[in-house]
Amino acid sequence: MINVAIDGPAGAGKSTVAKAAAKQLGYIYVDTGALYRAVGVYALRNNISTTDAEKIGAALDSIRVELKFIGGVQHVFLNDDDVSEEIRLPEASMAASNVSAIPAVRSFLFDLQRSIAAQNNCIMDGRDIGTVVLPDAQVKIFLTADDEERAMRRYKELKEKGSEVTFKEVLDDLRERDYNDSHREIAPLKPAEDSVLVNTTGMTLEESTQKIIEVIKEKI
Repeated sequence: MINVAIDGPAGAGKSTVAKAAAKQLGYIYVDTGALYRAVGVYALRNNISTTDAEKIGAALDSIRVELKFIGGVQHVFLNDDDVSEEIRLPEASMAASNVSAIPAVRSFLFDLQRSIAAQNNCIMDGRDIGTVVLPDAQVKIFLTADDEERAMRRYKELKEKGSEVTFKEVLDDLRERDYNDSHREIAPLKPAEDSVLVNTTGMTLEESTQKIIEVIKEKI
């Protein structure tokens, strides 16, 4: 199986670019951030602090997260409930950042991610795919962009969905998440040593996607 690992900070366009590249290459796309968001949503729904490692760990036995591909589109199910829209809300983003720092959560989702990669040609994106989840992936890419551009992309996406957020709120959240993700003790966000750095600042979705596909084809 051919596995492509794409890591990078929040708002870098990983999901959008990975999804588009996977479609062109005929691979499946796996958004690992969606799995952490689902765990975060469970905590929010059940009034569990997303920074309380003990309570989150105790709740994992009650959580079942599944990825299902419906019409070629990834859907995320939390205990049989399709939460694909709910996990994209701003509060779910911060919840995901918090629960992803908990070792028990990472262990809980680790086997699921690995099993998907073992059975499919896939492009998997996240924060630690090339460094921890798929260290033997044939292609590793670290995708990034300037923080203000990343925040603007996320801001526009949220406004289109009707969220009442300001650009400053989105930028502040993004910078806080960047700090949390890169400073956590377990699997911090950082490029794999053998990854290819791709900076998409100023690039369109099509340009970013083609750049990613070029890197993949060069590597394989």
